[in-house]
Order: sequence, then structure tokens, then C-alpha cells
Amino acid sequence: PERETSIRQLVERVAATITGYGERGGYFKTAADRDAFHDELAAILVNQVASFNSPVWFNVGIEPKPQGSACFINSCGDSMDSILSLAKTEGMLFKYGSGTGSNLSSIRGSHEGLSAGGTASGPLSFMKGFDSFAGAIKSGGKTRRAAKMVILNVDHPDIEDFVTSKANEEKKAWALIDAGYDGSFNGEAYSSIFYQNANHSIRVTDEFMEAVEKDGDWSTKEVLTGNPYKTMKARKLMSEIADAAWVCGDPGMQYDTTINKWNPVKTTHRINASNPCSEYMFVDDSACNLASLNLMKFFNHDDGSFNVDSFRHACDIVISAQEMLVDNCSYPTTKIGENSYKFRPLGLGYANLGALLMASGLPYDSDEGRAYSAAITSLM
Repeated sequence: PERETSIRQLVERVAATITGYGERGGYFKTAADRDAFHDELAAILVNQVASFNSPVWFNVGIEPKPQGSACFINSCGDSMDSILSLAKTEGMLFKYGSGTGSNLSSIRGSHEGLSAGGTASGPLSFMKGFDSFAGAIKSGGKTRRAAKMVILNVDHPDIEDFVTSKANEEKKAWALIDAGYDGSFNGEAYSSIFYQNANHSIRVTDEFMEAVEKDGDWSTKEVLTGNPYKTMKARKLMSEIADAAWVCGDPGMQYDTTINKWNPVKTTHRINASNPCSEYMFVDDSACNLASLNLMKFFNHDDGSFNVDSFRHACDIVISAQEMLVDNCSYPTTKIGENSYKFRPLGLGYANLGALLMASGLPYDSDEGRAYSAAITSLM
């Protein structure tokens, strides 16, 4: 009986709750401003001019301190306590419909020693556990499947095993399918192999890419000592990356040097990771609330023009709503909460660029198309 039965109820729950946050936070000068904001936000949402990320729809107005961000970046240290804490943090994020990314390069390689004697397990062993948790919570969750990103630096001693990890599992799935097992997305073949609940990405530097260009050597380094572990041809490793991606789509690549040149808080912390879709690149232990505007709602079919004033106003309304969410949402760790309150990361973007260019008669891959989208981006 407590389920919503209409879009009107859903939109009103979200718009009214966010407006209440804004009123308590002192965002409105007058009651008329408050009411106008509520009505405009509701109109934007119900007409699909814009949409928030999934956790806002799932949780805002239902949970007292809702999880409103879709994208999280979590740190991981080289200790059992840190590794298990990451598993718990990720599990709670998956439960409420969010995605997470972590760079596991701080975990020592599988040949390195332990303080109590013996050899370390290495990041890939722990990845199997993280992957299983994500699969279990995906299956039992109330909202959507888990979304997860795992990143390893190109100089990590286990990088070659990481590169081929998912491709090797893919080949096992093919063998099971050939033997008659269900090969569908959630079928027996893929549910019985590892690494199926995570995107894998390799963090490469300009130094590595230059070694590939020049056919030079590349050395991996021990995590604990920083000493060289293994030297190989950079092109050989790059070829393995390309082959694995051809087999199964992973690993992807992230360009660490470029990302940190563009780091907006470079005096505070370097950027080591992203969320699963990689549109959110920021510091460790942080969260981002996302929203997207539908560009076709601003296209005038009569004369082919773009409604600049309406677009600007919609940006103002939606980014204000996102800002109101920051202080009223919950975060899975104290550190993520602190960074959210300090940095206030918000992601406002747009959808349907391809359709807008097509409707405008502009080729997608053209200088005119790029100039048009640059103009829209600068308005935003």
C-alpha cells in the first residue's frame, strides 16, 4: 500500500523533499521564491527536461538521510583492515543503488612478502572477493545491479595478470556455453566465472605511452620498496592490453598524466580513480551527485533554433537542487562525508547531443558539430 502509483507522486516526493532541504538551508529569500523553485523543478522533472541520478529517485523522500549520489571513489590501503573496510563500504553503496571505483595499486604484489612471513595474496585475489560481494548484493538489492570499477597502475607488479584476468575468464565462459550451459547475461556460464561485476581499467602514464611509441622498455615496481620487479617491452604489454580488450571489452585505459594535469584540486590530492562509467574523476573517498538535461527539450522544431534562455534557467534550477542535496544526504564513511561537504562535487551534464545535431542537420563528426556542442557546454 505504501508503493507509489504514478509519476506525479514520484516527482512530487523528490521535488518537495529537495525544496524542504533548500528552505531549511536558507536558499530562498521569500516563500514565493520557494514555491516558484518547487513548481519549476517539478515541471522540469515531469516533462523530462532533466533527470537526477538513480539514487535520488530511489531514496530522497524515503530515507531520513538518503544516499543521493550515484558515483563514489573509495581509497584502499595495503592492510587487511583497509581491504575489508572497502568491501563493507562498497556493499552498502550497492545496496542503495550507487556505483564505486577504486584503485587497488596500493596493495602489494602477489610475490611480495608479508610482515608475519609468507607471501602476499595480491590485488587480484581480493578482487575475486569484491566481485562476489557485488554479485550477491546485485541479486538481492531493491534497486539496480551493482556497478563497480577496479583500477591498477601500469607499473604495478601484477599488471600482466590484471590485463588478462577478464579475458581468461571469458574464455572459460565460452567453453561452458559450448558444453551447453546458459550463455545469457545472468545465465549459468557467466555466473560461474570471476570478475563479471566490475569494469577493469589500467592507469597509464605519458612515460608508458612514450615507451610504446619508441618501442622502449617498461619496468614494473614493487609496491613496498619501489624497486624494479620486471622489465618488458612496452609494446608487448600494450599488445596484451589490446588483445584482452578485443576478447572481452576489458581492460579500459585511463590516462593518469592528463587526468592530473586537469585536476581542479591538485594542491590537495592527486586523482587516482574514477567511478564505473568514468565521467566522474576526482580525489579518493569522494562522492558525486549527477543530473542530466535532455537537449532535445530545448530544440525549436519550427526554425531549428536552440532555446538559450530556457536552457540557462534549467541549468540554474537543477544545479541548485543538486547543491541542496549535498548536506542532507548520507555517506558510507566519515571521510567521504567530509570531502562531500568540503568539495561539494556535482555533475551536471546533458543527453541527446547526437539527436540534437541530427535535428539541426549537423554531422556528428564535424567541426560544425563540435563547435555547436562547445557552445552548449559553455552555456552550461
